[in-house]
Amino acid sequence: MFHALADHHRRHLLDLLSQTDGQSLTELSAHLPMTRFGAMKHLRILEEAGLVKSRKVGRKKLHYLNPVPMQDVADWVEKYRRFWDESMDRLEDYLQQLQQKEQQNDRNDADQP
Repeated sequence: MFHALADHHRRHLLDLLSQTDGQSLTELSAHLPMTRFGAMKHLRILEEAGLVKSRKVGRKKLHYLNPVPMQDVADWVEKYRRFWDESMDRLEDYLQQLQQKEQQNDRNDADQP
């Protein structure tokens, strides 16, 4: 899944499908700086990762976003976000303590003749 999400063109395809689901290859490739064949290869990778599902409607093959696998990733990443939030909070507290000590030292230096 991370391999599929690593490429910015594939992420752009997912963004396009999140805005308008059920688009054809022609519609999607119009938004990419590549050939239809290149877009098709990216869509295939997204399909293999389970992020996109395709359905044939008449002569067209329409592509649909499948957000379920992304929710699994979001849930997994969430615990790391909490870790970083807590780490950043501790860093902020530490920096405030340093700043207070520096201000106190500056006041002490100013009080001395």
